[in-house]
Amino acid sequence: MRTKVRHQFYLTPATSLRFEALATKPGVTKSAMLEQALLSWLDRRATSEIDERFGQRLDRIVTALGRIERDGHILLETLALFVRYELSIHAPLAGDDHAGRAMARDRFAAFVEQVGRQIAGGKRAIDVPGPEARR
Repeated sequence: MRTKVRHQFYLTPATSLRFEALATKPGVTKSAMLEQALLSWLDRRATSEIDERFGQRLDRIVTALGRIERDGHILLETLALFVRYELSIHAPLAGDDHAGRAMARDRFAAFVEQVGRQIAGGKRAIDVPGPEARR
């Protein structure tokens, strides 16, 4: 049983001369050269098919991830500014101010509950309607 398949093909005279010149080097066979050249061509062809098939989709994913990253930075900056503002306008509670601490705990619990409801309902408090929604 043969391990290789024979093929016949035609080359232009100029290409044939260059091919023969390269094949005269020691340890180089015409079959090995052609096989390597054909494999390289097929690999490049497969790569371009993958790019054609998935390139646009990957570009959209990269764009979406960029937006998500930007939104995350905006949210973190907003939260940091809000916390700095709140800490700067409210005086710290005295150690024995139990009523004030209880009120703060209740406000925090209400805040966490509201965040949970917003997330569970798929709502976003910072969503700004687009121009089509304002009409």
